[in-house]
Amino acid sequence: MGCSSSAVMENQSRRSDRVTSQADELARTPPPFAAIKAAILIQGWYRRYVARMEMRRRYTWSIFQSIEYSGEQDQLQLSHFFTFLMNHYMQPGETGSDWLSHLLTSSGHTGDNPDTEQELGYESINVPDSYTGPRLSFPLTAADANALLKAFKQQQQLHGRYVLQLLHETRKSLKQRPNITHISTCYSKEITVCGDLHGKLDDLMLIFYKNGLPSPEKPYVFNGDFVDRGKNSLEVIMILFAFLLVYPNDMHLNRGNHEDHIVNLRYGFTKEVMQKYKMYGKKILHLVQDVFSWLPLATIIDSKVLVVHGGISDTTDLDLLGSIDRHRFKSALRPQAKASENPNEKSVGDLYLKAQAPKRLDKNGNVGGKPPETSSNSIIDHSSFRKQRPVTSSASSVYSLSRLDSDQDGGREDDVLQRDSNQERMLDGSRIEGHNSTPILEVSCLDCEVSFTNDISREEMEWKQIIDVLWSDPRNLTGCIPNSFRGGGCYFGHDVTQCVLKRYDLELLIRSHECKQEGYELCHDGKVITIFSASNYYEEGSNRGAYVKLGPDLVPRFVQYRVSKCTRKLTLQERVSVVEASALKSLREKFYAHKSEVIDAFKQYDKDQTGRISTSQWALAVESVLHLHLPWRTLRSRLVRVNTEGSVDYLSSFEDLQIEQPMKEVQPNLIETMYRHRADLEIIFGMIDKDHSGMISIEEFRQTWRLFSSHLHIDMNDECIDDLARSIDFNKDGSIDFNEFLEAFRLVQKDNQ
Repeated sequence: MGCSSSAVMENQSRRSDRVTSQADELARTPPPFAAIKAAILIQGWYRRYVARMEMRRRYTWSIFQSIEYSGEQDQLQLSHFFTFLMNHYMQPGETGSDWLSHLLTSSGHTGDNPDTEQELGYESINVPDSYTGPRLSFPLTAADANALLKAFKQQQQLHGRYVLQLLHETRKSLKQRPNITHISTCYSKEITVCGDLHGKLDDLMLIFYKNGLPSPEKPYVFNGDFVDRGKNSLEVIMILFAFLLVYPNDMHLNRGNHEDHIVNLRYGFTKEVMQKYKMYGKKILHLVQDVFSWLPLATIIDSKVLVVHGGISDTTDLDLLGSIDRHRFKSALRPQAKASENPNEKSVGDLYLKAQAPKRLDKNGNVGGKPPETSSNSIIDHSSFRKQRPVTSSASSVYSLSRLDSDQDGGREDDVLQRDSNQERMLDGSRIEGHNSTPILEVSCLDCEVSFTNDISREEMEWKQIIDVLWSDPRNLTGCIPNSFRGGGCYFGHDVTQCVLKRYDLELLIRSHECKQEGYELCHDGKVITIFSASNYYEEGSNRGAYVKLGPDLVPRFVQYRVSKCTRKLTLQERVSVVEASALKSLREKFYAHKSEVIDAFKQYDKDQTGRISTSQWALAVESVLHLHLPWRTLRSRLVRVNTEGSVDYLSSFEDLQIEQPMKEVQPNLIETMYRHRADLEIIFGMIDKDHSGMISIEEFRQTWRLFSSHLHIDMNDECIDDLARSIDFNKDGSIDFNEFLEAFRLVQKDNQ
């Protein structure tokens, strides 16, 4: 979109002239040397071709990751909206958890005892004779688990009764497990560790096909994020839970940051369950929420390898982590209640920033140089952790792109994409330089400003232990800083890894949480392994999946794969082109969602209103609005029209895009706002639609949008909202079909014919 035809023609002409001159020179070369020279020319052409493919692959990857992490920040915004609703509409004496549970579950399921027959009710559910799917009998056997696997492969659906009973039995099993599971290898087998699956059933099937089904001879550790994004999340957890019940000593599950009912609202698992089980969906979701809260938080292999979903921090205390009542933390993104009614319940931003002051570690891994006995984050002597008896089972650096390219106006300042840096970091104007031992520091992060100190209650410290192991990422830096890009957890450096491993006499940290192009990556001198098992995560061909196998020698062996439905293997150019097109489409949607703000930023540089600005100005303006930290100068030819002088026609960024069903009677800025927040609105309206008919009344639409616009400080009067409500009531029956509403806000390419 928006590529300059003259610039393309000129580049093609130059390339053609260069090839012609090289061919003429080759023709004049004596025969004995012609073959050698031809080989050198072909090699040079191929290297340039591979370099171009690599550049496209890297910026495509950067686009996908930036937009993904931006979406996680939007998740926090939704959490803040729930906080807003609770502060204004929660009944006296009702806690935030009760209020949100009431929205997510049916009216009879908000009691304190989750094991009641009223909640489960599976025994009273009859399975009709016409049901052709798998029939489970409890306690489960290996034959039942295999039958379930086969049925899901044939796209059959498990009856709601069996889903509820399987979840109930899984919860009973998980309750007996500690927060940190200890397992060991022996000389006759290896332990397989798998990373994020994200509802990709095909990847799970391929893992079992290549590596074998779980059994005493094939123990597994699945390291969280089983659900969301993919379309078969429920089937994935049903298979994992079934094998957990059959082989409790050889199947181990860790909790991930997506095993969280509030995260599930945005990323698809909640919607998937309600679509597949309209009658039993709420019961299933309520029970799944409880099961997720009982998942262990970590696994330790042979007392030497720590396996957690996200990572660690400078305050990670495995003894404290092992003593937490994990079931209390059903969501790390729990909303904040009214201060006057429940002052002890805090939001993710309030708690984390209070706990996440940068701290200096000494050579023993203690905060501020204090010995373990007096360290504020040390609850139990660390030696007690190492003395625990393991349960014998019967069974590279983070991606970084730095590109400094220049053009005719010589600007280079905005083309640095370096997410992982050893340099000092800027957090909303507050400079953090390496370790800062100042006891009080004020920063703005997670949409709130907090002064954090080392004065942390045990409850807050427990919460921070969980958020760190679920959300943190390793980086090439020193110490720990808040993970402002994701909005939760921290970035931990190589020194933190070294200190934590040394403190607990460990050798290796295996984590997941981040998609890697090859399915795995090593960093921190090989002491941290990231393993990611969902192939084609962003788009077909975007990345491989992988799992890692550990034997008694604890030397990791990686197995890579990629699920493909194509009978013909795609070429490198075909793979890159498909993934690049998808990434650019997502980026254009991001542009359109912030159209007014981006144009205003452009006009600040266009004082004479010519419609043109320099490339550097265009890049600076885009980054100032989108905050995606992308190599904009490299991407400009893909997003905007550039004339022969090198200046950018900035309005061309939007000329080929439009909302599929334009609403001429509605103000453009309102349409843009609705488009930008359509994912949040889908979640909120889905919660309002109690009978799941897909219809909401116009009055419900008006009331909710007024609340939402008030929370976001959007200046929209009632008349504008009423105009919008009437325009999307397509059949004028006084109700809004929300699926049609979402389709109306789909961005499409304009038909220029």
